[in-house]
Amino acid sequence: MTNLEETIRKCASGDRKAQAAIYSHFSSKMFGVCLRYSKDAGEAEDNLHDGFIRVFTKISQFGFKGSFEGWMRRIMANTSLEKFRKNNVLYPVEDMLIFESIPYSEETISSISADDLLKIIQELPPRYRMVFNLFAIEGYSHQEIAKLMEINEGTSKSNLSRARVILQKKVMENFGMEENRVLTRVC
Repeated sequence: MTNLEETIRKCASGDRKAQAAIYSHFSSKMFGVCLRYSKDAGEAEDNLHDGFIRVFTKISQFGFKGSFEGWMRRIMANTSLEKFRKNNVLYPVEDMLIFESIPYSEETISSISADDLLKIIQELPPRYRMVFNLFAIEGYSHQEIAKLMEINEGTSKSNLSRARVILQKKVMENFGMEENRVLTRVC
């Protein structure tokens, strides 16, 4: 049995020191997950707190069949999404088939740092940021996103399309790139 497995088992039995150890080890990574789905750091902290309460409540359900960190990431993302759904009304938008992909070059991608890209993503409108993060960063399908966000699959696709258009414009504005070199697919 590994140290993490032992700590998880102790945590499941209510051991506060084990909970503190898990929080200490994973909180900074999970804060990053929560921040991607929050409007600001304060909201991300609230989501982190609520997420850890869920982790500790449901830790006995963790079956040791996958990554514990991955299991926690899903809980944090779902906790953040639930709060978002409570606080924001999602209006369906029309399909955005009019936006075609604009070619991009490897030079464009390599000139943008991860921090710069994350800052630009954080500036997206909340529903577009949610869909973009779930699709491009977490790897969810549009069907899964639709279920998580309680929207239809077409709305998920449309929101992703709009998020990409906004990201294209922001990359052009912030990095002075020509239209034909703008990043269209971050994922």
